Amino acid sequence: MNRSLTGLTKTPLWLLPLVLVTAMQPIGLAQIKQAESSDAVVRYGPVQISEYRVGVTVRAKRGTCGQIMAMVAVPFECGEQSVELLQEDVTSHVAQLDYRLVDNVAEGGARQLIVSIPYLPAGEEARALLTFEVRTRTILPPDETASLTIPAKPDFQLKRFLGTSPLIETKHSKIKKLARVILAKLEQPDESTGEPEVTDWQRVEAIYDYVQGAIEYLEGPDKSAVNTLRDKQGDCQNISALFVALCRASKVPARIVWVHNHNYAEFCLEDAAGEQHWFPCESAGKRAFGEMPLARTILQKGDSFRVPERPRERLRYASDYLLGVPAPGSGKPSVSYIHEQL
Repeated sequence: MNRSLTGLTKTPLWLLPLVLVTAMQPIGLAQIKQAESSDAVVRYGPVQISEYRVGVTVRAKRGTCGQIMAMVAVPFECGEQSVELLQEDVTSHVAQLDYRLVDNVAEGGARQLIVSIPYLPAGEEARALLTFEVRTRTILPPDETASLTIPAKPDFQLKRFLGTSPLIETKHSKIKKLARVILAKLEQPDESTGEPEVTDWQRVEAIYDYVQGAIEYLEGPDKSAVNTLRDKQGDCQNISALFVALCRASKVPARIVWVHNHNYAEFCLEDAAGEQHWFPCESAGKRAFGEMPLARTILQKGDSFRVPERPRERLRYASDYLLGVPAPGSGKPSVSYIHEQL
């Protein structure tokens, strides 16, 4: 999937006055680094070190603008990834840079860079480009899976990944029926004991294998899980959405992971001690269930976000966005968002 994270909307919200973002959680630029994970079940492989450039340029092509705030998705810190700022390229029109976490629940969420530009004269350009060092580890398959089970009592945070999301119709009758059919095929009794010998890991794997076998990979527009099932084809977003919907319909917490120019899915199981663990699975290309052999730059984890500037919308990802106020007689500024794997 090769598309920008830039959000689209029918309402030109850049025309609205700048709002006070009460949900912002500022973090110092030098502190955007994640500690090593202590997860004893999820096993990590080698670290891949890369550089990732992200930012925004705003040009007052149609007249003076002020109170501009740009929101840009930056690499997300999680168990398998740490991020450190290497370099800034910021023009004098930019008054402040901050970070905020969006929906940071159950080890998921997103991080946005907030660029504040109080005043931009007609014809001039403001720029904020940041280069990060990103250390991403591959994820190896777990040593043992028989003891991993579907969370019996998910808390309110985990329940976020059991409901519906944009383009993920967890409660649709076709999704619920198909989930039952897939799992019913596993419940064949053992000849000697008469009891089925199926683990929850195998149940999730059966959902994964069904989706991989039933859906042909084909680049195209984003569509819902139900429409992907209907068409029997889709790209990585569509395939991930269907897998997540079927997992949730089977009471397995699941979500989409957004990486640079791609996405895949994660599902959650708990160990014998009741500790919860997230396991990835590839949506396109070589089969990879419960592991992630490629270390890609992770931008966001989740598929149902809310941001203060768009309170009436649920977003599949916390997309890049711009707010601002034009001077009388001026028009909309031009904006370009930068996401580059160096």
